[in-house]
Order: sequence, then C-alpha cells, then structure tokens
Amino acid sequence: MEPESRRCCSWSRRQGFLLILVLAAVLFFYTTDKTAITLNWSPIKWWIPFKSLRQNVISGFNTSTPALPHTENIMTTNMTDLTGQTTNGSAALTQQIQAPTDPAKPPPYKSPGPYFVEYPNEYHFIINEQNKCEQQKPFLVLMVPVAPSNRAHRDVVRSTWGGESQVLGKVVQLFFLLGRHAGERAQQLHEQLMEESREHRDLIQSDFLDCYKNLTIKTMVMLEWLDSHCSNAAYAMKIDSDMFLNVPKLIEMLSTAPKTNYMTGEVARGAAVRRDKPSKWFVPVEVYSRAYYPVYTLGLGYVLSLDLPKKLVEASRHVKAFYIEDVYLGMCMQHLGIPYTQGGGFFHVFPVSYSRCAYARLIATTRFENTDGVEVWKDFKRPGPQCP
Repeated sequence: MEPESRRCCSWSRRQGFLLILVLAAVLFFYTTDKTAITLNWSPIKWWIPFKSLRQNVISGFNTSTPALPHTENIMTTNMTDLTGQTTNGSAALTQQIQAPTDPAKPPPYKSPGPYFVEYPNEYHFIINEQNKCEQQKPFLVLMVPVAPSNRAHRDVVRSTWGGESQVLGKVVQLFFLLGRHAGERAQQLHEQLMEESREHRDLIQSDFLDCYKNLTIKTMVMLEWLDSHCSNAAYAMKIDSDMFLNVPKLIEMLSTAPKTNYMTGEVARGAAVRRDKPSKWFVPVEVYSRAYYPVYTLGLGYVLSLDLPKKLVEASRHVKAFYIEDVYLGMCMQHLGIPYTQGGGFFHVFPVSYSRCAYARLIATTRFENTDGVEVWKDFKRPGPQCP
C-alpha cells in the first residue's frame, strides 16, 4: 500500500502539470487569430477548390455553351496526318479540358507550324444569327468569308448579288463569316461590327484569328454553323466577296441538282503539289508526300447540299487540318468517299470579260482588278434581253 505522504506528493505534481497545460491553452487562445484557425480547418475551404475543378472540367462539355459538335468524344478519335501517319486524338483532349475563356478575350494565338492549323478545336461565336435560317427558311444560303475590317466589300455584296432574297420563287439568305481582328484597333472594330450587325443582321463572327493561313478554320467553322443553325436549307454556297454571282442561274441549276452528297464548283483534278519554296502554296514532301492533290473544288466559290456539313466535320476528326482550305475539303471528301459533281463550265477561276450575255450564261466568275462591281451589277440587271 502506497504511503499517504507519497500519494499527496504525487497528486501535487499532477495538479501542477494540469495547471501548466490549462495556462498554456489560455495563452494560446488569446494570442492566436481565431478567424484564421477557423478558415484553415473548415471543410468548406477544402471543398471549394475541388468543386471549382469539377465545374471547370464539366463546363468544357456543357451543352448550354456554344460548344461545337466535333469536340465531343475526342479521346477515342484517331487522326490521319498528311503523311499518312495515325495519331491518337487523346493528345487533343488535353487542349479541350480546360476552363472556358471569355469569347471576347480569346487567348493569344499560338501557331502549330507553317502548314497546319488548330482544328478540331472549340471556337465560340462573338456575333451570331442562330435563328435566322429557322425564321426565313431559305432554299439557298450564301456564305461569304471576309476580313472583319473589310466593310467596303460587304456593302458591295449587299447592294449587288447578295441583296437578292427572292429568286425564281426561292428564298436566298446571305451571311458574312468573320474571325477576330488582332491589333490596336480591335476594340474599335468590335464596336463597329456590333453596330453593323444591328443594322443588317447578317454577320457571323467567331473567335479564331482572321488571317490567310486560318482559312481552313474559317471554312470548318462555317460548316459547323450551317449544320447547327441552317440544316433546314437545301443548299449553301461559299463564295468570295470579290466574285460576280449570277443567282438566278445558280437557282436554275440547283432546281435539278441532287439533294444529298452534292458538291460542285470549279473542280480541280490532278493538281500538282507546289514544291517551289517561293510559292504562296509551297508544301514540303514531309508534310504531303504525294505529287498530286485529291480532287477538290477551288475555294473561290463552291456549292454543297446541306447534308454534307455534318459529314465533313466528322471527317475532319480523321484528317489532319491543312492550311490550304479547298485542298483540305478535298481530302475530307476523299476520306468520305464522296465524288464531286462537275461544274458544267459555269464557274470561272479566271476573269471573264463582262458582257450581259456572257455573264447571263455563267454562275460565278472572278472579276478583273479595279472592276466596279456595283456598275457591272446595275448594267447586268437593267431591263431588256441580256442576249440579243
């Protein structure tokens, strides 16, 4: 049995130790920022970054945003580059799963090299007319790619062949397709485009950089837009803003054209790949090893049935995006196994000298430099027989 004095001594030591602990706790409590302690240990603070990460990943596939249809299921997609090599599409997924950016403030442009472009990719529309086709129910949609700053060309098109909304009993709808402008005047130009859009309701602008090299992106975004917002139309024509277009002749041709798998224009067959470095269209062997391109329609103007946009966007998942846009569409058509329809001599890549009779017999032609498109149109549309 423990002596009474030893037990008292032992108890006194215990009381002293407990008193020290109590004093230490009190001192810690009054000298520490209690708010910081609460935040640092709160389970809500731990959940916030996790929830944010989860929302960012999900938002990349959120169907409520204007995401483009080809960005889904990209992990399982294999792509064929121009040399015939197959690459796994999962590499592209790392670019897709990211927090969405403000379409008005896109990230800085990063070039993938001199011959390829960023496609497929998720581009957003800054200016859109997503309900126009549903409201107007056009038979033919004219899609005119043009630089954001080129208001003059847009006004000429509006006052000439682009202004024909009813032709031979068919509704024709005009849209201009633009990318974004880079430079000091970007904000000023954006405000001008918004005003122009309010006035004419015919602008569609996406957030890719608008430049010559990105014409392939421009074309594919056009196809995506047609598939998403204008698939109820029968046909679409992509046509440059400096062309002459005989819309009645085009409608006449389309009245007997196939309704599906149809693309026509100035069809190029056996076009040689340019290997001379000074050429604007130079392509090295390591990028495209064959000596000739597949069949394609020249980009100045081509017509397609509106079942094709969806098919071409799907094909783009398997064919690496090449900077020469009309050739790239030819590669996608070749991948699909869909042949082109000959243009019947109605499309002209070299300018045709103007006469009312000559222009009445064609559908589209380039114009001689410095030709006044408005004056030509006025003469072409004046009363009286076009061919004597």
